[in-house]
Amino acid sequence: MLRFEDPIYLWLLLVIPLMAMIRFVAWRQRKAKLRKFGEPELLRQLMPDVSKYRPSVKFWIANSALCVLILMLARPQMGTKISHEKRNGIEAIICMDISNSMLAQDVAPSRLDKCKMLVEDMVDHFTNDKIGLVVFAGDAFVQLPITSDYVSAKMFLQNIDPSLIQTQGTNIGEAINVAMRSFTQQDKVGRAIIVITDGEDHEGGALEAAAAAKKKGINVFILGVGNPKGAPIPLGEGNYMKDASGQTVMSALNEQMCKQIAQAGSGVYIHVDNTSDAQEELNDQLTKLQKGETDSVIYSQYDEQFQAFAVLAIILLIIETCILEVKNPRLRSLKLFNKKQR
Repeated sequence: MLRFEDPIYLWLLLVIPLMAMIRFVAWRQRKAKLRKFGEPELLRQLMPDVSKYRPSVKFWIANSALCVLILMLARPQMGTKISHEKRNGIEAIICMDISNSMLAQDVAPSRLDKCKMLVEDMVDHFTNDKIGLVVFAGDAFVQLPITSDYVSAKMFLQNIDPSLIQTQGTNIGEAINVAMRSFTQQDKVGRAIIVITDGEDHEGGALEAAAAAKKKGINVFILGVGNPKGAPIPLGEGNYMKDASGQTVMSALNEQMCKQIAQAGSGVYIHVDNTSDAQEELNDQLTKLQKGETDSVIYSQYDEQFQAFAVLAIILLIIETCILEVKNPRLRSLKLFNKKQR
C-alpha cells in the first residue's frame, strides 16, 4: 500500500501540463518562423544535422524526471506490515453539543473547551477500545467514524467548533440516532453513547431515542456541562449574545432533562464542572461495560520509498543529458528519432 507522508507536494504536479502547454505554444511559434525562411523540405536539406524528434524526446524525459522528483518530495512510503489484531474493549460514540451556548464560560475555559479536555482524557485511558465522534446542534452528523486510531480522534476533536453546524438548537434525539447507526456490527461488545451537552433549547425526541438505544443494549450517558443558574454567551471583544429585545441571553444547564435522558438510556448523568470529578466518574462507568473482542486492521512500519524515486530521477536526467538535440555525425546512420524513409 503506497502512501505519501506529505501529499501537499502533489499539487506541484500541475506544473507538468503547464510546461507541456508552454512547450506546444513555443513549438508552434518556432514552426511559423521557420516557414518564413523557406519550404520545410529545403530547410531540412540545409540543416541535415537538426533532429526533428530529439528536442521533444529530451523535453518529455526532463518532464518525467521533474514528476518523479515531485513524488519524491511527497515522501512515498510503503506499509510493510498489515495485521489483523484481536482486541478486547468497548465501543464508545461521543455526541458533542456544538451549539453557540457551549461557548459560555461558566466552566473554564469554556463549556466546549472543557468538554474537549474531558474527552481527550477519556481517550488517553483507552487501550483496546474504539471511539467515534458525532457533533450536533439543531442537526447532527458524524465527525469521525468509529475507530481505534486515537491520534486521529484527538485531531478531529480539536477541530470541533460551533461553525460546523449552522442550524442552532440542541437536537439530542437526532444525535443519539446518528450514533446508534455508527457502531460496528460485531457481537458481544459493550457499547456506550456519551452525550455531552448543556441541554438548552431541547427539541424533543431524546427520551425515545435513548429508550431505543437501551433496547439495542447501548448505554446512554449524559454529561451535563455548565451552571444551572445560567451564564452569558460571549461573542468576542467583550460582547455577549442578546435577544430580540436587547437583553443579554443567559444559557442555563437543563439538569432535569439530562437526568431523564440518562435514565431512559440505562446510563448515568454526570455533571461537568471545574473539577476533574466528571472525568473520574465517566472512566469508572466505562470500565463497568462488557468488553468484547473487536477486530482491528493495523497498517504499521511504513518504509520510506524516496530512494527508488531518487535513483529513477537521476537515471532520467542522465539519459536526457546524453541525448543531443542535433544528430551525432558518427551515429548518423542510426535513425532512432526519425521516421523510416519509404
